[in-house]
Amino acid sequence: MPPKFGTSGLRGLVTELTPELVGDHVRAFLAACPHGGAVHVGRDLRASSPDIADVVIDAVRATGLEAVDCGAVPTPALALEAMAQGHGAVMITGSHIPADRNGLKFYVPTGEIGKDDESAIQANLGATPTRGPRGGLARSSDTMAAYVARYERAFGPGALSGLRIGIYEHSSVARDAMRDVVAALGATPVPLARSETFIPVDTEAVDPEVRAQIVAWCAEHALDAVISTDGDADRPLVADAAGRVVPGDVLGALTARALGAEVICTPVSSNSMIDRMPEFARIEKTRIGSPFVIAAMETVRAANPDARVVGYEANGGFLLGFTASLDEGTLAPLMTRDCLLPILAPLAAARGRGVTLADLVADLPGVFTAADRVKEVPTEASRALIDRLARDAAARRTFFEGMGAEAEIDLTDGLRVRFDGGRTVHLRPSGNAPECRCYAEADTAEDAQELVERHLAKLKAELVEGAGPSS
Repeated sequence: MPPKFGTSGLRGLVTELTPELVGDHVRAFLAACPHGGAVHVGRDLRASSPDIADVVIDAVRATGLEAVDCGAVPTPALALEAMAQGHGAVMITGSHIPADRNGLKFYVPTGEIGKDDESAIQANLGATPTRGPRGGLARSSDTMAAYVARYERAFGPGALSGLRIGIYEHSSVARDAMRDVVAALGATPVPLARSETFIPVDTEAVDPEVRAQIVAWCAEHALDAVISTDGDADRPLVADAAGRVVPGDVLGALTARALGAEVICTPVSSNSMIDRMPEFARIEKTRIGSPFVIAAMETVRAANPDARVVGYEANGGFLLGFTASLDEGTLAPLMTRDCLLPILAPLAAARGRGVTLADLVADLPGVFTAADRVKEVPTEASRALIDRLARDAAARRTFFEGMGAEAEIDLTDGLRVRFDGGRTVHLRPSGNAPECRCYAEADTAEDAQELVERHLAKLKAELVEGAGPSS
């Protein structure tokens, strides 16, 4: 799969992310988008990221702008610093995808690039580089510290007092930040499985081996929770004391409630329990991807600047659109996916109520989701299958055999079918990896997982074992 550029950034095999290709995209970004006169550059812990960061920094300086080298930092920490100084940013990361791939994420001074920015960048690709005075190079050592301090000030030293929290460190660029912040909030951090080689962790589809290991850690170390993130730390992973992973859209609902949000913007794939929660006055369903969530949040804020609006995705990445007041302080808006807030807010809420995280989850409406994906399948093949199912009722009856009558079909993003009785299956090509994703929703966690496994097998039969569908 050749490198692909979209609103989520540039992604591709490391061998194909040549200096020429990377430099072209950086120059196009700087020509097309506001940057405030400087660009902050961060990276994850992949082996390829330092070299790509050097290319990005060189390309920025070659345009006459100052480059600020922030080193290995979480994506939300990089965005927080750049936005605070009114600058652009580039994060070198492939997020959760395998180590042989990498990519770039672009930020304007107000946050993530949007669809209009994407089009403008693409229109500027291939332009002849201009030559002029070379820009300067600065180094920032405060990026991580400012990110941790944001949550220390807001939650306070007793927010997690008495808890033992396991930190699945793997190769998350936020592993030290997680340790520092939970300790500052009064918990005892227990570091687990630190790796010096990159390990891709998809918080939306946690591997069974990782789930089993989390269960074992909880028992071995008497933990109250296990926390982690994906590679660049814009998605959280949280498990309760029994090692049960709490889905990202459940963390989103708990975080929104803890912050006193009134409006939620979230993709159509997120758990529909929020429709049954009276504390939320308005739910805006979007296509999958943070740019669509951000666009919906900005529409809400434009209509009412005082709206208590938040956004989140099924992967758990959380966006704060208003100044939230907590017991010890306030949190300023951060309109980019963040991992720490949806980790800390549910744990602090449970601690404040004197209950466990599992108790907090059990108090939510009984709607359960599951998700997984078929890997290494061409996006075109996934899209062809899903398009065929969307337009062909007979093909859907065969693919969804045993599910009963269709109650609703939603084509907002892929194919989402709700059947009589409420069970739901959602199929969608990944927007940033050669994967086909399957989401399910049901009245029990077991049923939701069974639905995913059943339909994942059907997807594999169509996309991997067979020649794939014809359009």
